[in-house]
Amino acid sequence: MNISLPAISILGAGSMGGAILSGLLQPNVTVDGGIRVTNRTEAKAVLLRSDAVLSYATEEDPTANLAAVAGAKLVLVAVKPAMVPALLKEIASGLEQKAIVISVAAGVPISTFEANLPASVSVIRAMPNTPAIVGRAVTGLSAGPRSSDEDLALASSLFGTVGEVIVVPESKLDALSTISGSGPAYVFYLIEQLTRTAVDLGFSPSDAALLVNGTFLGAAELLVASDRTPAELRRQVTSPNGTTERAIAELEAAGLKELFDRATAAALARARELAVGA
Repeated sequence: MNISLPAISILGAGSMGGAILSGLLQPNVTVDGGIRVTNRTEAKAVLLRSDAVLSYATEEDPTANLAAVAGAKLVLVAVKPAMVPALLKEIASGLEQKAIVISVAAGVPISTFEANLPASVSVIRAMPNTPAIVGRAVTGLSAGPRSSDEDLALASSLFGTVGEVIVVPESKLDALSTISGSGPAYVFYLIEQLTRTAVDLGFSPSDAALLVNGTFLGAAELLVASDRTPAELRRQVTSPNGTTERAIAELEAAGLKELFDRATAAALARARELAVGA
């Protein structure tokens, strides 16, 4: 699917900003007006500089962020949360009148952005996850009160370059972060622990990694390709009175669902603590 977007600025092209930049540089994406990005150091900025990308370093040019937002319809704020208020004050006078400012700064509410930006500027909050690096993100989007349906559609198209998009009220964004935001870490942790179990069963670390990584990848691809639910696919593997049934019984006896409930509740509580301090 071809995606057409207006001029874009990415302020803070680190891990997440850089992942989104990679999505914008795909052959099926057209950015009318160009892409401008900023980093703190010239060493990082030079790596992103190309015919398609104007890349600025704030250490070389103190006005780099203002230069990057000039003429940009979409402005992605991807700096550390603590840096957001100062950055917004810095760029406020240079934004286009109808610019759409999109935040990927965790824990910083839309109200903080609106308090530091002109009333004509639309604000949308985004929560992508790290699989954006390989184009497999799940991104939650929340529109601010100044945002139109067209603004939200543009933001959805932007994040569609790196994966799937789900629109939720801002009140649900922290909860979303405990599932899709933290979720990759949960998956990696499960892989880590099952790999340790495989080693304990006598497999070499390399063979254990092959067994576990391949199994998780294959199961995920099967789920995507199938029209069946995870529960149905699980039952397909779980023969009555078989080995898998016995293993699943142990997982259920350990209260795995309740454990995930407690884990996500702890993550949500911490997200709210961080938001208060943002």
